[in-house]
Amino acid sequence: MSGLLRLSWTQPEDLAAHALVAARLDGLDVSALEDELVAAGGSLAAPVSGATPERAEGSLRDVAARVTDAATAMPRPAELLEREPDTWAAMALAPPRTAVADGLDDRLRGAWLGRAIGCLVGKPVEKIPREGIRAIAESTGRWPVRGYFTEAGLDPEVGARWPWNRRSRPTSLDGVIDGMPEDDDLNFAILALVAQERAGDASGVTTEQVAQLWLDQLPAGRVFTAERIAYRNLLAGDEPEDAAERGNPFVDWIGALIRADAYGWASPGDPGAAASLAVADARLSHRRAGVHGAAFMAGAAAVAVAGAGVEAAIDAGLASVPSGSRLADAVRLGQSLAASELDDEACLDELHRAFGHLHWVHVLGNTALLALAALRGRDDFARGVGLAVAGGWDTDSVGASVGGLLGAAGTAAIPAELAEPIRGVYRTTLAGFDGVRFDDLAARTLALALAEARS
Repeated sequence: MSGLLRLSWTQPEDLAAHALVAARLDGLDVSALEDELVAAGGSLAAPVSGATPERAEGSLRDVAARVTDAATAMPRPAELLEREPDTWAAMALAPPRTAVADGLDDRLRGAWLGRAIGCLVGKPVEKIPREGIRAIAESTGRWPVRGYFTEAGLDPEVGARWPWNRRSRPTSLDGVIDGMPEDDDLNFAILALVAQERAGDASGVTTEQVAQLWLDQLPAGRVFTAERIAYRNLLAGDEPEDAAERGNPFVDWIGALIRADAYGWASPGDPGAAASLAVADARLSHRRAGVHGAAFMAGAAAVAVAGAGVEAAIDAGLASVPSGSRLADAVRLGQSLAASELDDEACLDELHRAFGHLHWVHVLGNTALLALAALRGRDDFARGVGLAVAGGWDTDSVGASVGGLLGAAGTAAIPAELAEPIRGVYRTTLAGFDGVRFDDLAARTLALALAEARS
């Protein structure tokens, strides 16, 4: 069995536990399904990294697949659905527009570059909990986190207890960085840009167009969690509007949020337009809080790149989601902690008390952390990105989102020592984009923004 491919986020025996957790979080009674899984030899412990090491026997896989489908198909409580509509029409929101200041071209360059830097800071410690991130940074003399991690001086015992992310270690540590290595946080920003270019009229981006774009340009091995399930469902013949539904325990996770920045960048000052596009994209793979995360991020990015500042950007993101939703509550907690007298570590303690029971990729805790880190770092890019990563959840994704918001102040806001190793270049398997320069991506985004302003 050891030679079998253990593809993460797709094994029936692993998805079932995640599906049961998601159903319980939505207020459903899944005790009968839990009993069925346990009786077949399954576990209720959801694997944090997406796949257990060994393949289960066929009988357990069959039961787990039935349990996953049943748990994800159970109707959600009416109260939850009323609080959390997840189509743009049903959300019925009109976040206010803001004027676009001079210097949009430089702010777009800063947003793209800042997103890359924030992602890269978090890449080598992805999946390492908060405790381990601090131990590594303290061991190497880089606490608090304010930039790239290093192996220089790392205590071997600390390194053995908290090993680097295996895939990112060769490309993402200080001293070995040579351009921005591939990451889904950047791939999806590019795809959002392409989706708007293909549509001609950016307001015409649809879920179906995003699905076709994935199939045309996105390698299946470069998607994870909800995106991987949606991709699988598309290949199985599900329609794009339905691809998020079947057997998908991850509809409230962070994947749609990380796809949303470029919708905001191409709609500067118009959070409603940006959020509506992000919702259309998000619905390919997410529902409820997962969709709201995308709307929040797009609305915030639209106002940040307009030059209105981080506080206004977070407010705009909040205005782009239903006020009674769990996502809105999470953002408001991040805002209140940022404004409090608590130091950064005490703020992180509060976030972990509130959301520590959720998976590290869940959208709620990560979005609260995003709001906290962006607001605390509004005048200090390195502090904001460092706090996002030190929070210890989805380190590269939250680092990327915070980096994009803070970088939208303009390239002068980004420390040179963080920008220089990237050399302005992105290395990716996306067809036609390997070696693309962030300045070129910013120029294409500017063209979209100017076209939208003229329409």
